[in-house]
Amino acid sequence: MDRSFKEFSKDVVIVNELGLHARSAARIAEIAGSAKSEVRIRKGEEEVDAKSIIDMLTLGCAKNSTITIKIGDYDSDINILNRIVELVESGFGE
Repeated sequence: MDRSFKEFSKDVVIVNELGLHARSAARIAEIAGSAKSEVRIRKGEEEVDAKSIIDMLTLGCAKNSTITIKIGDYDSDINILNRIVELVESGFGE
């Protein structure tokens, strides 16, 4: 079975005062961990694995940073993308 790669992404702004810190990165990693495909977060030219808390922290995302959340080609993972976007837009519930 030949699958061509498709990528779905969404830009979102970090709105909480503390930016993307360990607790918020852990919440993203928890959601991303249930994805069947790769989940990536990009800030500027850097892109990291959203399943890795440490990787996300290396991005240094302060309040008002724009990040891009990217997900692979599994249709069932669109829900994962939307959940992460909602989490970031809500300020991680903080």
